[in-house]
Amino acid sequence: MEITFFGTSAGLPTKDRNTQAIALNLEPYCNSIWLFDVGEGTQHQILHHSIKLGKVDHIFITHMHGDHIFGLPGLLTSRSFQGGEGKPLTIIGPKGIKSYVETTLNLSESKLNYPVTYIEIEEQLSYQHNGFNVEAYMLNHGIPSFGYRVEAPYKSGKINVEALKKIGLEPGPKYQDVKNNETFEYKGTIYNSNDFKDDATKGPVVAIFGDTMPCKNELLIARDATVMVHESTYIEGDKTLANSYHHSHIDDVFELIREAQVDYSLITHISNRYTKEEVNEISKRLKSLDDTPPFNFVSDFDSWQF
Repeated sequence: MEITFFGTSAGLPTKDRNTQAIALNLEPYCNSIWLFDVGEGTQHQILHHSIKLGKVDHIFITHMHGDHIFGLPGLLTSRSFQGGEGKPLTIIGPKGIKSYVETTLNLSESKLNYPVTYIEIEEQLSYQHNGFNVEAYMLNHGIPSFGYRVEAPYKSGKINVEALKKIGLEPGPKYQDVKNNETFEYKGTIYNSNDFKDDATKGPVVAIFGDTMPCKNELLIARDATVMVHESTYIEGDKTLANSYHHSHIDDVFELIREAQVDYSLITHISNRYTKEEVNEISKRLKSLDDTPPFNFVSDFDSWQF
């Protein structure tokens, strides 16, 4: 799987950073891309990348602030002409996301050539698709804002070649039956495929947060995550200012990483007050400290595989 950032600034774009947009590539599990938030200009950012809008079949919106949704109507109309014709799309987000999209499209007399399903979240969400499990929980941002926990399917265990050879089955096309089916037949005997495979392994867990100040539900989203994507509008100074605006300070994020035992954290939604050089300098200083958890401040077009 791979995460790509198309916008990493908070509130306003800068010369170096667009507003919020994240793409989650679900390969090798399936040939789909999920977008999380679509800030203004997202479709332009995607033009500089190999990602195709026709592969986007889900869009998750964390909350209704403009830096997270102003690019959505334009991206939806562009999808009609960039490989999306006839391909269903599901949009998941807070109550009001359907009205926002449909009103914008109607007033601009824009037509989509594919069906759209809307799922609006009240307090929390449990959603399954292609073996993926998605949970959403309310955060604390002054308006309804959600964080999404994406759990990938279990990975099937590798075939135990030596065990199959012991029953006389040499490597060949029959191994696909062992790999893909619960049972397989060989020389008139039905075997349990799991007896000839290593144990299945748990897939990665990705936690993607909307804007928030610290709250209890953060632990439900981030617990034991492989990768956590979290806002840190403020990355230095006193965190009182951050929390007064219902945002997170870097110290809040570090505390969550430790408590939730996150493997790695990617920090986005950095205030436009910071230049690229300042962000790099603060990152070096924080990483030089002994108790700093594993993290990275992300920039536009950064990609992370896991």
